[in-house]
Amino acid sequence: MTKITLLDGGMGQELLRRSSRLATRLWSADIMHNEPSLVRDLHRDFILAGARVITLNNYTATPERLTRENVPEQLESLHSAAIRAATQAVEIAQCDGVKIAGCLPPLVASYQPEVILTYPEALASYRRLVQLQYNACDVFLCETMASIAEASAACTAGVESGKPVWVALTVSDSHFGLLRSGESLTKAVAVLSSLGAHAILLNCSQPEAISACWPDLSWAAKTTVNASGQKASLPSHTLEIGAYANGFVSIDSLHPGVTVDVLEARMDLNPQEYAEVAMQWVTNGASIIGGCCEIGPAHIQVLHDSLCEKGYLV
Repeated sequence: MTKITLLDGGMGQELLRRSSRLATRLWSADIMHNEPSLVRDLHRDFILAGARVITLNNYTATPERLTRENVPEQLESLHSAAIRAATQAVEIAQCDGVKIAGCLPPLVASYQPEVILTYPEALASYRRLVQLQYNACDVFLCETMASIAEASAACTAGVESGKPVWVALTVSDSHFGLLRSGESLTKAVAVLSSLGAHAILLNCSQPEAISACWPDLSWAAKTTVNASGQKASLPSHTLEIGAYANGFVSIDSLHPGVTVDVLEARMDLNPQEYAEVAMQWVTNGASIIGGCCEIGPAHIQVLHDSLCEKGYLV
């Protein structure tokens, strides 16, 4: 039976619920700076719910976003705080086998491939983030990659570290089989596999979109196609696949510089409903699953219990 790795859920929206602070354009960085204990406790809650990989809470702590908000000098301190919160949570939870994933996020804005940097600029920034996180993490997770170019830069920086790299692609919620950039998912898998990614995931998209893309992801991971769309040789290592969806009604209202509280949570995706969808991905070959925005510890707990009930976890 496939060995399953259970990730945590989304940090940002859950921290909005737990904090009395108003949302800012640097939300995860703001909460990391002002209320690090909330971050630590949320990490702990995900671990106690069954997650065995937690991701550093540094999603908006990129050089580009901090420079836009006139606080570039906070880069190192924010990463140190994120590392401290995660390591403390692992110590407090006292659960065996918990790993920390370094976070390589979109450098400028989520879901907006038109605002990405040039490849050399992006690679330089990702190398800087890798350096800041290297000593604390077991794996690098390139999150919410909306284009092949940005995913390639993040993946390359991570692979250079020598640690495993998982690349999570965000796909269109309405044009199935495509990234939010309009590029082919199968082509993205081929490129990232050739760069040395150990796993390709789909994340921060609606569960329905992920399920619709699953045949393409599964086929591409097993077959590998080249840039021309033709069959190519398999990668030299086994390419894992997985997913962690969001629980948003829509991401259309989130533009660069807008605060995350403009997004609305779905009312038809409770923990049991989410677990049922995620278990379908497991049945169809996923080995890494979890949750993204609006998927909290309660969702991960039910998913963990479902995996145990089916014999994937003990």
